[in-house]
Amino acid sequence: MIQCITFDLDDTLWDVRPALQKAEQAQNAWLDEHYPAARAGLSEEAILALKKAVLAEQPALRHQISLFRKRFLARLLIDAGIPEAEASGAAEEAFSAFIARRNEVEVFPHSDAVLDTLGQHYILGALTNGNADVFKTPLGRHFRFSLQAEQVGAAKPEPALFDRARALTSLDPHQVLHVGDSHDHDVLGAHRAGISCIWLSTAGEESDFAAAVIGCLSELPDAVLALQAKRYGVP
Repeated sequence: MIQCITFDLDDTLWDVRPALQKAEQAQNAWLDEHYPAARAGLSEEAILALKKAVLAEQPALRHQISLFRKRFLARLLIDAGIPEAEASGAAEEAFSAFIARRNEVEVFPHSDAVLDTLGQHYILGALTNGNADVFKTPLGRHFRFSLQAEQVGAAKPEPALFDRARALTSLDPHQVLHVGDSHDHDVLGAHRAGISCIWLSTAGEESDFAAAVIGCLSELPDAVLALQAKRYGVP
């Protein structure tokens, strides 16, 4: 029987775009106030090229997005003529401005009620490739645990996050169900870990790997019950 349901966060329980926009604005406002030369005259293309250069030099940062942002900010400052030691400290400050707004999320209309319903019967956990902290959001009260890709050194669809969740709960793969909006990350990642996944696809797509596909989060409790009944013949 399913005993634990894990959730992706960004674009599954909330729209990530507004939070990222606010966080980027806070970060850039800090930079413009303290180091105005850092971004002066730089186009979006130039900033993107710099990010790609940092990743090319340090590929492991793909799974450590907070550290990647700090390294990028430090490089931005160094390229503007700021001494390396000062740039490193300033990057930490700019990142602090970013992360302070990162968790100011606008949750989807059904998220709170669905989590409240499921939390009465299942252990709920969060598995994210991002750097949101679910416990600093309005939904944090529903969750028993939360894991970020940068904590385990590998992002979905690698099975590390799913394996760590099982280790935390001491459950077998068939006792865990994952829910997420990304077929590449959530559905295929869960499949690789031997865990069933319900895919939130607002476009009504189909999947050979998802245990079920829902178009709205409000459908999730019924989908979980249907999956339990299909497997074991009981609700």
